[in-house]
Amino acid sequence: MSSQDAGQTARVVPAHACTVAGRLAALFDRDRRLAERLAAAHRRLHAANDRLGPGPGVDLLWPDRAAPVADSALAAAPEVHHTTNAAAVAVASGQLHWEIQGAFWGYQQASEQRRQLAFEVGELAQQLTDALTGAGWSVDDAHAVDVYQLARQDPGR
Repeated sequence: MSSQDAGQTARVVPAHACTVAGRLAALFDRDRRLAERLAAAHRRLHAANDRLGPGPGVDLLWPDRAAPVADSALAAAPEVHHTTNAAAVAVASGQLHWEIQGAFWGYQQASEQRRQLAFEVGELAQQLTDALTGAGWSVDDAHAVDVYQLARQDPGR
């Protein structure tokens, strides 16, 4: 209910509206989890992209152009020495490729699930609006309803 309704008598809320609100609340929770997955995949893509840039003495895109590494740099980062040969660069490049591929796949999957979820939310939101307006609510009040609060009124829960 909107804040202007707090002082008025409680409105009739059809049981079906409470059930639909419960389904919507569950979808909103699922959407939050999908948004978290999207953010995690984005972070993985960003981190892999940061590693894609050439490091000291290494150019993953052009391994034959790798700059010589000073002995002091090797002492500070011994793993760099191993990546200066072409085979190691190829392995590192392949690993990075699969990290990017996996993060991109995760992002695409979560995006598609979120797109499908948006359709479900739209359908249920329309059903909730119809149920509430059918019980005498205004469209504005039906749109402003707190689905979590309404879901708690569902006798089937």
